[in-house]
Amino acid sequence: MDLGLKGKVALVTGGARGIGKATALVNSAAILVNVAKIEEMDHEMWQRDLDVNLTGVFNATRAVLPFMQKQNWGRIVTLSSVAGVMGGFGQAGYSATKGAVVSLMKTVAIEMARYSITANAVYPGIVGTEMAQFIRPDMKERMLKRSVWKKEMEPTAIADAIVFLCSEPARYITGTALDLSGGISLFTF
Repeated sequence: MDLGLKGKVALVTGGARGIGKATALVNSAAILVNVAKIEEMDHEMWQRDLDVNLTGVFNATRAVLPFMQKQNWGRIVTLSSVAGVMGGFGQAGYSATKGAVVSLMKTVAIEMARYSITANAVYPGIVGTEMAQFIRPDMKERMLKRSVWKKEMEPTAIADAIVFLCSEPARYITGTALDLSGGISLFTF
């Protein structure tokens, strides 16, 4: 299948390792180092989550829009997280910012449709990357047991979904959050 991506240019944020390295066409930059219950959370760490995980996505998106508008075409894909949809114990900053990028992409989709620009988010569950080390081992085990696959995802599985969202066959998919969590949100035993 011709995906219509030949000659297209991709801008990647957070592409040094993990999911960003595997995808190399996506708003991937994020941090998950602020792990604390809300009443124990340091305000500066909360602000850092907002700055990196949300404001960084906003700034990167805003920077590319004039070029995409001029060419009357573009694809924006942002990495969210299952924590942004379901929440996460001790992850208020991470969860809140990852949920917010989904809403941001919906707004971008509405505003940019007239320029043939799509905007979507993908939200994986536990992925075999360095960031997964910041999840408490007991929580990680529970999440993996909840997934239908019972194992961490490979970053390349996320890359494949993102490539599709950037392709011509996906030209009418916009303003959505694609669940790549391995079924974590399903009721499994």
